[in-house]
Amino acid sequence: MGTCTVKVDPGVCQLKSTITAEMGDDGMTVNVKIESDCKFVRSFGEALKPIEAYTEFSLPVLQNPVYICASEHLQHSACPVACATLKAIEVAADLGLKRDVHFTIE
Repeated sequence: MGTCTVKVDPGVCQLKSTITAEMGDDGMTVNVKIESDCKFVRSFGEALKPIEAYTEFSLPVLQNPVYICASEHLQHSACPVACATLKAIEVAADLGLKRDVHFTIE
C-alpha cells in the first residue's frame, strides 16, 4: 500500500504542517492524517473523510471534497495545505510521481 508524507512550510504565518496520506486496505480509499501548528489546519484534517482517489481526481476543483472541506475549515484562501493534501493523496494512490513542489515568491 502507498504512503506519502508532505511537510508544508506555509511562509509568513510559520505554522508548519505534516500531511500523511496512506492507501487503505481496499486499494481505493486514501486516509489522511494532518499534524499542524495551526488550529484551522488541524480542524481541516479532523474533518477530512477518507478519499476515493480514483473518483475524486476526475472531479473539477470546485467539486473536489478536499477543497470543499478546506473551504469550510481553513481561514486563509492562499493556504497551501489543501493543495499539498491533494498531492499527498495523489502519490499515495500511485496516481502521481513523488516530486517536490515549490513556490518562489519574488
